Amino acid sequence: MASWEERWHPLREEWVIVAAHRQSRPWSGAEVTGQPPRPPAYDAGCYLCPGNARVSGATNPAYTGTFVFDHPCVGVAAPRELPPPAGIYRSRPATGVARVVCYSPRHDVTLAELDVDGVDSLLATWQRQMRELAVHPDVEFVLIFENKGEVVGVSNPHPHCQIYATNFTFKYIETELAAGRQHIERAGRSLLADVIASERQDGRRIIAEHGSAIAFVPYFARYAYETYVAPLRPVATIDGLRDDERRDLAAVIRDVLIRFDNLWQMPFPYVMALHQAPVKGDTSGFHFHIEFHPPLRRPNLLKYLAGPEIGGGNFLSDTSPEEKAAELRAAGGAHYRSTIR
Repeated sequence: MASWEERWHPLREEWVIVAAHRQSRPWSGAEVTGQPPRPPAYDAGCYLCPGNARVSGATNPAYTGTFVFDHPCVGVAAPRELPPPAGIYRSRPATGVARVVCYSPRHDVTLAELDVDGVDSLLATWQRQMRELAVHPDVEFVLIFENKGEVVGVSNPHPHCQIYATNFTFKYIETELAAGRQHIERAGRSLLADVIASERQDGRRIIAEHGSAIAFVPYFARYAYETYVAPLRPVATIDGLRDDERRDLAAVIRDVLIRFDNLWQMPFPYVMALHQAPVKGDTSGFHFHIEFHPPLRRPNLLKYLAGPEIGGGNFLSDTSPEEKAAELRAAGGAHYRSTIR
């Protein structure tokens, strides 16, 4: 039976159209075919592996844990004086710092396959980066993200994330910050804290909980397996977490990523983004969390952005968040590749 519904996305302040019956319609379009073979533990041609030359010509050290280096995307050398554009158009300088963070020296071990200590070590690295970048004169906001899988455009399979520390705040965060301030003025509580409370009250979309951290497919999910991971205590950035809270968060992240991979017995692609407040200015009402946006709605089928999204401006979800959460809950246990490593 066809069912149409709109669900309010309070963090983005927009409506999401849920039309789960579309998932079962016949599909004769393009599909993502085949899965890449498991890469080697070391790849002599990889510019992120230990001891290899990077694109810049620098040589990677023989690192044994996380490894961070600057990578030119945004930089302090960006032009400060720009020629004025014609008419009503405007421009402004875009400066900052761009870095790459390798998760481990292993070319073949994804974030899902690290143990809790390894994930916690990565989160501690993110905290150190936040402390360093927060005092940089050209940095107002720090975006930490991972693009995993060829279908989201990753340029190097060595497991890594990127840091864009910029002199501006990205649009989604600006919207989220404004929504959070309005909510805390009305309710006296963090907006995401009330989202988490609503998820707990319903219960069907919660994926994992461990101590002070929780993971869930939100009621307003746009992608089929979209998942939020959050500390229960509101903090503005990951640097605000205590050591015990950080480890709880690491355990929940690992749990979620194992479920992703176990779902279809394959490396699960996604875009991961840390939603953090700007490092300068008023951060009241903001609740740090991590969002995972997987692009697949079936093992070989992408969620395509088309007429409703690009043409109309409203996201149309082809699946039910409740059904997708149930699938992820059923996909727990050891990582499916743990017996062949």
